[in-house]
Order: sequence, then C-alpha cells, then structure tokens
Amino acid sequence: MPGLVRTVRTPEFAGLTFHEVRAKTALNRVPDASPMPFRWTINPYRGCSHQCVYCFARATHRYLDFDAGDDFDRQLVVKVNAPDVVRAEVGRRSWRRELVALGTNTDPYQRAEGRYALMPGIIRALGESATPISILTKGTLLRRDLPLLSEAAEHVAVDIAMSIAVFDDELQAAVEPGTPSTEARLATVRQAVERGFRVTVFLMPIMPWLTDSPEQLEHAVERIAASGATRVVFGALHLRPGAKEWFLAWIAREHPELEAGYRRFYDRSSSAPAAYRRQLGARLRPLLRRHGLDPRDDEDQPEVRRAARVAAAETLAPSPQPTLF
Repeated sequence: MPGLVRTVRTPEFAGLTFHEVRAKTALNRVPDASPMPFRWTINPYRGCSHQCVYCFARATHRYLDFDAGDDFDRQLVVKVNAPDVVRAEVGRRSWRRELVALGTNTDPYQRAEGRYALMPGIIRALGESATPISILTKGTLLRRDLPLLSEAAEHVAVDIAMSIAVFDDELQAAVEPGTPSTEARLATVRQAVERGFRVTVFLMPIMPWLTDSPEQLEHAVERIAASGATRVVFGALHLRPGAKEWFLAWIAREHPELEAGYRRFYDRSSSAPAAYRRQLGARLRPLLRRHGLDPRDDEDQPEVRRAARVAAAETLAPSPQPTLF
C-alpha cells in the first residue's frame, strides 16, 4: 500500500485493522461536472467502522484491493499526517479558500477518530486559513470538537449535519451496527444547536418497507424537530454497485420476506422507482413543514445530495486511486 507506515491491531478496537499511511495530499478536487455546491473534500479515513450495510462508499474500497463488504467495515486506512498536509495545502498562496466538505465519503468521526484525533488539527488548519467548513457525520465524537468549531465559526462559515436514518433501536443496531445510537446522535444535534449552529439532519436513506411507514416517518420527524434541527434532507435508499450486493445479501439473510420487493426495486437500477420517490416526497414535505423544519428533497434539489453524488464523482475520476496517498 503506497505510503504505508505500519499496520495496527489493538484490543480496544477488536476486529478492526488500521493501516496507517502518510498521505501526499489531503484535499480532493471534486470533478467540475459534479453538481455539488463545493469543489473540495477531505477524507482522513478510508473504510468505516460504522458498518452501515447500505453505505454508498463501499465500492471506493476496491481502489485499495480490498473488498466492498467486510473489508470496508474492518480494514481501515488512516491518513495519520492529514492535519499537517491540510495545513500545508491551505497555506499555499494559490488556495482560494473555497468550501471544504468532510464526511462525503467515509465518516470523519467514526470510532478510529477516538484513537487518532485527526479532526482537531484539520479544523484548526481550515479555520485559521479562513476556509469554510462543512461536516456530515453519524459520530457523536463531534461533541468533542464543538468548541473548536464554534471558534472557527467566528471567522468562517461552518455547516454541521448529522445523519440519522433509523429511529427503531433494534433495526438501527442491525443495519448500522457500528454507529452510536439514534438518541445519542439526537443529543449531539441538541448540543450543537445550543452552541448556536443551525444543524441539518439527513433523514436518509429511507428504506422501503423498513423505515417508510407513515407512523415511522411521523415518529422520526417529531424526534428531529425536538432536537432543535433547522433543516431535513431526505431521500430514498440508493444502492450503487458494491453497496447493492452487500445490502441485498443482508436483506436475504435478515428479511427474506422483503427480498423479492427489493430486487424488483433495485435489480436494474441504483435508485428506487421514480413513483416511489415522488410518493415519499409528497408524504414528507407537508409533515416536515408542519413541524417547522425546512424540507429538502434529494430528488427536487440535487445540490444537497452531497454523499451519494460526491462518491459517484470520486468513483468516476480519471485515476483509479484519486489523491489517496
């Protein structure tokens, strides 16, 4: 593996292997053809211990000769020098202080961040260079860095978004076994709101027949509203190659009664049927407005669908290993 310093396994992170590398670059350029509202991303980690069975980024692990399934969950690449590289890159005279997004591929606040603590240095480097920051995460370790983010927000725009897809504890533990609980993430939203941030919640993916009943959506929106979030971005499950095989295998194993329906929806497409997506939007928009939340539909407003489309843009980049090391 290019740039490999060492490979580490520790009892505190049983089942995980950390491949520590020294990155040559940290800022990833988003292709010009992308509709994203930003042109730069940072991914201090590759692979993700959240182990979400639907994760759109699974296919990117194949660039490293790992598989998109169990390896993505357990073989984690750590760019141990990421803060220093970021500081050098944003310190160049040519740097235009454009928005930098974190969490567009794998989560910067996954469990590994508790060991490596890369984010404080990255936040400082961005904030001190007057570079706007956007963070999307499922990780409650974000709370540790709220004081740093508040300090940065005095000088630059700081956008915080929390991804919360499942509001049933048993299902959440099954489909996202490495993530903090839903309640812990909602508590993190509340703490960010108390510090003055206008927090977005990504209510996605909404999974057909698993999290999309009227009662489930009402419950989810009520809890999001109670957390103090300002805006909700929602969207139906999207299954790109890599994620699709892993998720459908999970469905066949854990919910065989739904397998035929999921294959009907996704065998020939990465997206749920257009009619389903329209129906989902028609149900959610008035519900969100009723609870005082600004609704953003990933179908109607593609500029807010950061995660899946940035991953797709990186997948289509010319190099098989775009700016990894």
